[in-house]
Amino acid sequence: MLAYPLAAVAALRPARVAVVVGHQAEAVRRVAEGAPGLPDLRAVVQPEQRGTGHAVACAADAFAGFAGDVLIVYGDVPRIRTATLRRLVEAHRAAGAALSLLTVCFADPTGYGRIVRAPDGDVTGIVEERDATPAQRAITEINPGFYCVDADILFRLLGRLEPKNAQGELYLTDLVHLTRAEGRRVLAVRVDDRTELAGVNTRAELAAMEAALTRERVEHWMAHGVTFEDPASAWVGPDVVIGADTVVGPNVILRGATRIGEGCRLDGTDHLVDTVVGNRVRIRFACDAEGAEIGDDAIVGPFARLRPGTVLGERVHIGNFVETKKAVVGAGTKANHLTYLGDCEIGPDTNVGAGTITCNYDGFAKHRTVVGARVQIGSDTQLVAPVTVGDDAYVGAGTTVTADVPDGALVVSRAPMRFVPGWTARRRARAAGAKAGGAPAAGAKPKPARKGSRKRTPRAAKSRLRARARRR
Repeated sequence: MLAYPLAAVAALRPARVAVVVGHQAEAVRRVAEGAPGLPDLRAVVQPEQRGTGHAVACAADAFAGFAGDVLIVYGDVPRIRTATLRRLVEAHRAAGAALSLLTVCFADPTGYGRIVRAPDGDVTGIVEERDATPAQRAITEINPGFYCVDADILFRLLGRLEPKNAQGELYLTDLVHLTRAEGRRVLAVRVDDRTELAGVNTRAELAAMEAALTRERVEHWMAHGVTFEDPASAWVGPDVVIGADTVVGPNVILRGATRIGEGCRLDGTDHLVDTVVGNRVRIRFACDAEGAEIGDDAIVGPFARLRPGTVLGERVHIGNFVETKKAVVGAGTKANHLTYLGDCEIGPDTNVGAGTITCNYDGFAKHRTVVGARVQIGSDTQLVAPVTVGDDAYVGAGTTVTADVPDGALVVSRAPMRFVPGWTARRRARAAGAKAGGAPAAGAKPKPARKGSRKRTPRAAKSRLRARARRR
């Protein structure tokens, strides 16, 4: 939320910026100090939350020796525009005012301080809702909390604030009557778009604000040639970029620094985070990608997962229930079914059969698999890393590869097949006999009775095993 007003402020090119932090100070500080365009930003801690006036007073040291106008902006008003802030500063300077503030009219002003005016229209003060009389609470013009104040006046008058209110806090709004008491001019600049100055005080307001911002971003990209099949169900982050003639299906979520090229199609229920997508890419239903790169004309999904470090070349096919992680896949390569490719590099024009797994973890460390160009990997193959498969090699279905495979070689590891004629009929006959209470099935040969009680010696047992082996 803080990033939005900071971006609006950065466009004004301010000489100094201070962000007052309190609750979860370190987390907010990291966001503030990472804001682009504000290299001299300072985070100031308000150790005890004693009101808005106290918060601004905590920033006094950050403005030591500063002569000029100080713009005060709330951090929970994400839709504020640079143009509105610039208008406030310019009006303040043009009027020669000591203090200027934005005002807006809300049909339901609950929770906001009310603007009190004299009969001639001049602003005489701001009354917080808890301290307002019934007549003052009926006022619909409110104070959204944006001020432009001469630095000398601001920090001098902050020292005169007193906690004479229902909450026992130092109100920044008291600067208005203190400024007027000195005979200095207070200017109010009315803003017509009340949604621009709306703050966020509850989780319900947060959800409504998020929905409004998302709707604006979707409309922005539609105006730039992107088709949303169901705009209401799409979620697009503020840093996402989408190319023209791309079609976005229902329930698509695009977060972080995701960039999508031109002429792409996302079928729906896709989730992309910090992912770069080339041109003319097809992402089928229900795919998840994070920290991945997808080359031009690639096809992904359905039900594919691309984990961080995945780099797919041009025309790559990643199919249903395929998972990749730190996998670099060459142009034209296909892995269409039920496959895990982790910590690997696969050359161009290779075909990876269904059920293939790169066994990259030995319980202690991750190891890398390298597969060359034009390789044919049969279904149900395990590549036990570290291992390399050369160019033009063939890996037979069901093979476990534990050693490097030379270029052009065929590698197969599987047990010889053994046929047992008549096995099915005998198995069914035994099952039928067991079901009938142990009586032998019709046509079944009775087992010969054992002769005597001859003791079986180890040598005799070995002879029988050798005889069975010869019969096989």
